[in-house]
Amino acid sequence: MANLPNAKKLILDQRDGWLTIWFNSPENRNALSGVLTGELRAVLDAVRDDRTLRGVTFRGKGGVFCAGGDLKGFKSGLQGPRSGHAEAVALSRAAGGMFAAIDTLPQVVVMLVEGAAMAGGLGIVCCGDVVAVTREAKFALTETLLGIAPAQIAPYVAQRLGLTTSRRLMLTAARFDGEEAGRIGLADHVADHVAGLDAFEQDIRRQVMLCAPGANAMTKKILLATPRLERESMIEFAAEGFAQCMLSDEGREGVSAFVEKRKPIWARPAS
Repeated sequence: MANLPNAKKLILDQRDGWLTIWFNSPENRNALSGVLTGELRAVLDAVRDDRTLRGVTFRGKGGVFCAGGDLKGFKSGLQGPRSGHAEAVALSRAAGGMFAAIDTLPQVVVMLVEGAAMAGGLGIVCCGDVVAVTREAKFALTETLLGIAPAQIAPYVAQRLGLTTSRRLMLTAARFDGEEAGRIGLADHVADHVAGLDAFEQDIRRQVMLCAPGANAMTKKILLATPRLERESMIEFAAEGFAQCMLSDEGREGVSAFVEKRKPIWARPAS
């Protein structure tokens, strides 16, 4: 398992091939401060190449997933007399790197949402592979209410919800709950309570643990390439990925296990 960096604004629970990342900044409802985002990026960089880690779950302490950007930090750091265009660009670029790191993480990424997931918090949710929310969870893309744009999260919201729904939500700052999140495709599962989130996640873990970690990583890579590659380039890219998997130790083991009617070595129960 990966050696994880120290963190003050995150609680990291790594066990049995799975990492749970808890946002833990109660003083600002788990807002994305510079400290929290820096710690999160360091954790993601530490685990990216670890194939013994099969999945990563994001959650929020204190009954809140994430309130979005740290507005007090924005005011003091970006709208003060010593800040300007270059500082705003740099901060936004760093946030964009964090969202990209979540979206492209080779492991399976699960988002479990209770309470509020607002603005950038909702952007993080849209970077997940599997999303479960409570029925009473609250969501909104509130940036335009504050005179700013949901700039770095826009690609991930559109990727998850489609352009039509993304336009409506971003341009009206509409608020919606967990029920609506299920209807519009943000959530794969809507639970009545937090215990329902836990049960759903255990089912997902069991399924993921049956899948080969290298094959899952390659599958995510191919999926994320599909919107940006032309057809012939996509065929070649997918062929290369298939060949790498088929000829890998993992691929050889998987085919042998099927022929021999046994479980492959990576298939093990989730705790």
